[in-house]
Amino acid sequence: MKAILLVGLGGGIGSILRYATTLFFGKWNLFTPFSATLFANLIGCLIIGIFFSAIENKGIIDNNLKLLLITGFCGGYTTFSTFSLENLQLIQNGNLALALLYIFSSVTIGIIAVWAGLSIGKLI
Repeated sequence: MKAILLVGLGGGIGSILRYATTLFFGKWNLFTPFSATLFANLIGCLIIGIFFSAIENKGIIDNNLKLLLITGFCGGYTTFSTFSLENLQLIQNGNLALALLYIFSSVTIGIIAVWAGLSIGKLI
């Protein structure tokens, strides 16, 4: 139960910050159709890299903070950071083909799934 609450708390904070990022880009006329999303994805990747490094290399973050910060906060801010970390780990472990398959299928099938969802939504 504690783990669920930590993930929920971190995710809530990450989601609020993600929304604030969009508001910031809109307020300062920095918004293009993708700039806020691109910024959030890149910042999320930087943040998850810092958090993961602290856990794996420095041992300064315990499992509760991992749930709060990586699974919760980064997951709430952008799942792209997790996607990027997983692919980097696949590449570092010598699984380049699997990483490329994961990247290609996630992007391609993701776009197809959005199109299908939009098409289904028009029928409802």
